Amino acid sequence: MQLARKLAIGTATVAVIGASTVASVGATVTHHTGRGAVKAGPADNVHLHLTPSSPQLAACMPHARVDVTVKLTTNQFGFDVFTIRGRHLPPNTTFTTFLLEKAGAPFGAAEYIADFTSNKHGNAYNQFRLIVQEAFSSTLVNGKRVRVDLNQVGAWFADPTGDDFCLGKNSPVTPFDGDNEAGVQAFNSANTQPLPAP
Repeated sequence: MQLARKLAIGTATVAVIGASTVASVGATVTHHTGRGAVKAGPADNVHLHLTPSSPQLAACMPHARVDVTVKLTTNQFGFDVFTIRGRHLPPNTTFTTFLLEKAGAPFGAAEYIADFTSNKHGNAYNQFRLIVQEAFSSTLVNGKRVRVDLNQVGAWFADPTGDDFCLGKNSPVTPFDGDNEAGVQAFNSANTQPLPAP
C-alpha cells in the first residue's frame, strides 16, 4: 500500500483538508484571499481523539487510543503536518486513514490520505505532509459547483479480515482501501470537535 493514495467516494473528490481544538504554537501566518492578504494570527496545533466506531469494537479494544495532531503550517510551508499515534491497538494491523464529510455512516465525500500500522505491541505512529485546514470535495450538480468540507477523520481496517478478531469471519467488506477491499471503520472523530471549516 502506498502512503498517499486517494479514493473518491461517489463523486470526484478534490482534496485539501480540515482541523479541531486549537492550541497556539506561535508564528503569525498570512492567509491570502481574493481580496488580498489577511493576517490569521499564530499558527495552530489541532488535536483530535479518535474513538472506536461501534460499541462492539469498543468492547473488543477497551484500551485502544488513537490521537491525531495537525500542525497548521500550510500558509508558511505549503502543507500541514498530520501526525497519528495509536496505543493498545490490535497488533501488526494496518489501518487506512480518511478525511470525511461525516464521521460515521453514511460517510459522504471522503479522501484517502494514508495508512498507519501497529507493531507487535499494538503501538502505531505515522506522519503525513498534506493540506489539512481547507480540505474539501467538489463536484458539479446541474451545472453548479457544490463544495463539501472534509472536517472529520476516520480509520478503517485495511485488510477485510483485520476486524475478524472482534466481528467474526462474516464481517462486512468495505471499499475503504486502494484495492477496494477493507474491513469496517475502526475509529472516527465523532466524539470530538470536528476540524474547523475554512
